Amino acid sequence: MAAPKRGRTASAQSKPGRSLALILIAIVALTGGMFLSGNTTPRLGIDLAGGTSITLKAKADQGSAINKANMDTAVDIMNRRVNGLGVSEAEVQTQGTDNIIVNIPKGTNSKEAQQQVGTTAKLYFRPVLASEPSGGAAQSPSPSASPSGSSKPSPSPSASKEKASSSSTASPTASATSQGRAVTDALKAGSTPSPSTSASGGSSPSPSTSASGSAKPSATPSASSSAGSAAAKLQAQYAALDCSKPAERAKVGGAAKPGDPTVACGQIRGAWYKYVLGPAAVDGTEVKKAQAVFDTQGASGWQVQMNFSSSGAKKFADITGQLAKNQSPQNEFGIVLDGEVVSSPYVSQAITGGQAEITGSFTQQDAQSLANMLSYGALPLSFQEQSVTTVTAALGGEQLHAGLLAGAIGLALVVIYLVVYYRGLSLVAMASLVVSAILTYVIMSLLGPAIGFALNLPAVCGAIVAIGITADSFIVYFERIRDEIREGRSLRPAVERAWPRARRTVLVSDFVSFLAAAVLFIVTVGKVQGFAFTLGLTTLLDVVVVFLFTKPLMTLLARRRFFASGHKWSGLDPKSLGAKPPLRRTRRPAGPVTGPVDPKEV
Repeated sequence: MAAPKRGRTASAQSKPGRSLALILIAIVALTGGMFLSGNTTPRLGIDLAGGTSITLKAKADQGSAINKANMDTAVDIMNRRVNGLGVSEAEVQTQGTDNIIVNIPKGTNSKEAQQQVGTTAKLYFRPVLASEPSGGAAQSPSPSASPSGSSKPSPSPSASKEKASSSSTASPTASATSQGRAVTDALKAGSTPSPSTSASGGSSPSPSTSASGSAKPSATPSASSSAGSAAAKLQAQYAALDCSKPAERAKVGGAAKPGDPTVACGQIRGAWYKYVLGPAAVDGTEVKKAQAVFDTQGASGWQVQMNFSSSGAKKFADITGQLAKNQSPQNEFGIVLDGEVVSSPYVSQAITGGQAEITGSFTQQDAQSLANMLSYGALPLSFQEQSVTTVTAALGGEQLHAGLLAGAIGLALVVIYLVVYYRGLSLVAMASLVVSAILTYVIMSLLGPAIGFALNLPAVCGAIVAIGITADSFIVYFERIRDEIREGRSLRPAVERAWPRARRTVLVSDFVSFLAAAVLFIVTVGKVQGFAFTLGLTTLLDVVVVFLFTKPLMTLLARRRFFASGHKWSGLDPKSLGAKPPLRRTRRPAGPVTGPVDPKEV
């Protein structure tokens, strides 16, 4: 049983070059990826590089009171929106009773974060009464809505009509008549569903359909007069609206009540369209889950898949079933986010099952941004942007310099200690520290654009603490080797016999450090998470370096005469270590043992 074990050990000892080659390949690959991506330096946090500071003031205009619970909920939602994994170092905190301060570090897309952080994500599904290009835009296909997994855009409206049972796309088209007639006809024909109040606060359409298939609402004379006044107002707004102008887009859509018709703008594949929309049929709160996916089977590209609640699924099936009976564009419904139409899908049949897709001119960023806002839900309060200021680095440069200086001093003290106490072995420790530093730097540089990691002062502190953790692993191994030499063994067997015991100690120590970092990362936010993340990352890299670099390097050096002979500058001199005489191996006598046996004899 002993012979095969010795054979396996000898084989492992004879090929330490494989481990060294593996970690060298990893370093080269990661470094190459860093240079190819163009991110050759870690992204700095707001305290080191400056950034954007946004002040938001809460407004109680959604039926919710401004209190600590609602403010804390808003902070939590904003944190998740802009912070992602929590290591991008965007700070969201309350100030006073009704203000929230958001600090976004330099290097983050501050405009997108600014849009997401205060967006209430008021989503409604409204039937389209009329639509046409605005500002001289050419017609282009609009997106389609379908049960999940069945969206297949077609190149033209005619093509879509040939596949009435599938979810094909249709162009937003205007009536052949003037703008005013389009609106008047739509409203007088009763295309506007009469709202009925629902539990969610929205409304569901309930038109009565005549024999000819057109919907005709029942209304009293006073209601008809009111509807005529509303129709005239919408007609004037619709006729004058030019959605190609940002100033006009900002005036429409957002202030409309869910139960009232409204005009709105929407950008479909680069072209602006204007819409007349009926009362909201489904509220965005009925969306249970939303995620961005890429359609690999069709040509719709990036899309947002939604799952509705049970009540929302019924409402959505009802409205899509009613819209499917109408002619274009009144067989479309507008998906309205904060007053803007983000998509106007064509409906050919009722969409049941509680699953639907939003497809359109989405880029990956657009789809993920929309899914992000819908998934994290609406803010309990509305917020008004009080100020947006650029925060200069100020003391950031000095703080970074001080942090790096502290790290250099700490590293220098560790190196001096290693040289004085371990002498030649300090070369192994310093080489391992260099490899660990390279891996840490490269990975931090790559994590900036990948997950939004930002290096702040606490993260620098975590890296400095990691120097001690990494050096501690080397010291544990070196002391185990010295213990074996003190027992009278030569260097090569001492290196191999010391490794199993040192390995257990290193793993337990690093596990405790990583566990502490993980708990700290989970229960904290902001800058403290940066410290925890850096500490956890460097702890994992310590295990990689010790296993794939330090141990194989010691195996190779044990074959060199300078270390194997126990030179006084090698740090492994048996005399200075107080080694016992070499172990003696004697053959046991064949007969019975009549006297005491030296326990050192094998």
